[in-house]
Amino acid sequence: MNKLFGHLKTVTTHRRLVRRLCFKCGLIRQGLTHDLSKLSATEFWRGVKYYQGNRSPQTKERELFGYSAAWLHHKGRNKHHYEYWTDFADGKRVYVEMPAKYLAEMVCDRIAAGKTYRGKEYTDANPLAYFENQTDKTAMNEKTCEALRYFLTLLRDKGENEMFKELKRFVKESKRSR
Repeated sequence: MNKLFGHLKTVTTHRRLVRRLCFKCGLIRQGLTHDLSKLSATEFWRGVKYYQGNRSPQTKERELFGYSAAWLHHKGRNKHHYEYWTDFADGKRVYVEMPAKYLAEMVCDRIAAGKTYRGKEYTDANPLAYFENQTDKTAMNEKTCEALRYFLTLLRDKGENEMFKELKRFVKESKRSR
């Protein structure tokens, strides 16, 4: 029962934080619908089963089986993950540049994940450190990678308020250029 309530609290806390951060960027719909697939049977019950409290249950599932069925389900339904933007052409992988609104949601997601799992130990340097040390940048579009690094570096160096001003401007400019 502790794993059930612990996982539910983690998901709820994470979604609430992402919602608040997405609203700062003007991404109201994305904030409201962020990670709803985590409540699906495929993702939720695996999350309960592999819940640890200090990291994603998908990490534990991956350690045990070499892959995470919950992650495969999740990344295929959530456009704020760069893995969603992978395709195949002429037998090769193609890494598509993420639209600005999904890149912005990914920034919000990474900040919220850090705050959720690190709690009081969270600093604005954590999302960039995670990106540099834990993200497979070779499986990401180059422009997406550069933009993500830029915003996470801005977060580390200037703080949340300055970074979100710039991120909101980035999203607005992308809407104008469509």
